[in-house]
Amino acid sequence: MRNSLIIKSLSVVSAGLSIVFLINGCSTSVSGNRKVNAEAVVEGYATLVYAAYTDALTSAVSMQQAISVFLHNPNDSTQLVAQHAWREARKWYAQTETFRFYDGPIDNGVTGVEGLLNAWPLDEAYVDYVAGASSVGIIQNVATYPEITRNLLVDLNEKGGEENISCGFHAIEFMLWGQDLDSVDAGKRPSTDFIAGNPINDRRRKFLELSTSLLVEHLELVKKAWSPDVHDNYRHSFIAAPADESLQKILTGLGVMAKVELAGERMYTAYDNADQEDEQSCFSDNTSDDLIYNLMGIANVYRGSMHRLAGDTLRVVSLSQLLELQHGPVAETMQQQLQKTYQSFVTMPQPFDRAIIRPDARQSVMESILAVQELGEQFATIATTLGLTINVSPTQ
Repeated sequence: MRNSLIIKSLSVVSAGLSIVFLINGCSTSVSGNRKVNAEAVVEGYATLVYAAYTDALTSAVSMQQAISVFLHNPNDSTQLVAQHAWREARKWYAQTETFRFYDGPIDNGVTGVEGLLNAWPLDEAYVDYVAGASSVGIIQNVATYPEITRNLLVDLNEKGGEENISCGFHAIEFMLWGQDLDSVDAGKRPSTDFIAGNPINDRRRKFLELSTSLLVEHLELVKKAWSPDVHDNYRHSFIAAPADESLQKILTGLGVMAKVELAGERMYTAYDNADQEDEQSCFSDNTSDDLIYNLMGIANVYRGSMHRLAGDTLRVVSLSQLLELQHGPVAETMQQQLQKTYQSFVTMPQPFDRAIIRPDARQSVMESILAVQELGEQFATIATTLGLTINVSPTQ
């Protein structure tokens, strides 16, 4: 639908969360009288990226505060509040993940911090006790790691293997929920694991405190890299570069996030193996929401519109506008594919770790995989239409 804002409320019940999507038509209203061209799209994207990281950081600080309250007085109630704060922070971070895959601040090969924010899957035994092994992990190994420090957690993250995770969302998740041994529900780590005074509990408390502060620290770094108030940061060079070069990066992030990351790494691998250990947020059973908010992040960039943490809506010059003005049929096809993909995601049975093993649910999961895979291919088509080239094929 053109020249209008379509608002669809798609309720997704996962861990008590209700998700509302704002799905724009190909034409988006923009404040001011900005000309719709590649340069304006690039500048609008940079504005949206900064807003998204701002909200991700703000929600992470709120999580940090809830975890501090929990550690001050560990009980079932304060643990539940901390878990809810983790879920809230997770949904804002998940919307930023389409800003990856083009060697930007988040995943630059030298300075990028993505692995310290969102590495997964996590080998539980690398961190703390698991069923059948009560004295394993960094926390239990006092002889090798006599003190839990910030630098230790950074140094040990992905050391010796990609599943050796000691930092980021999933390390915090494991601390808050513990190993998920429940066939229906999430992990059941007791709050008593964090009562002060016991030497191992004190190490566990320090691990949770430091991993949370590190997550905030690293989000501050990527936010600063996109800040309009910092001269000569990544945002500055991104906007100053030839518009087609930056537009190609935007489309790479969108296409790879959809086809390779979402359809492949985050959905098909778990589907193919039918194993909850391959889902992203396996301790909290939050994966269904992760996927939906990842998809929302893709849509935010394409439509140039983002619902903010404070409740307002940011609107910038968008790819959808550029396409509608220059290549209407391509824009219409993309809008239809976005709608189809949203619908497949919100009707997919939950939780994800049950859906990938239930015979009556696996077909729905596959339909979602195919839909988001096609979405990624559509971004490659858009790139070609605009005279650009992106690679959305998985690397071997």
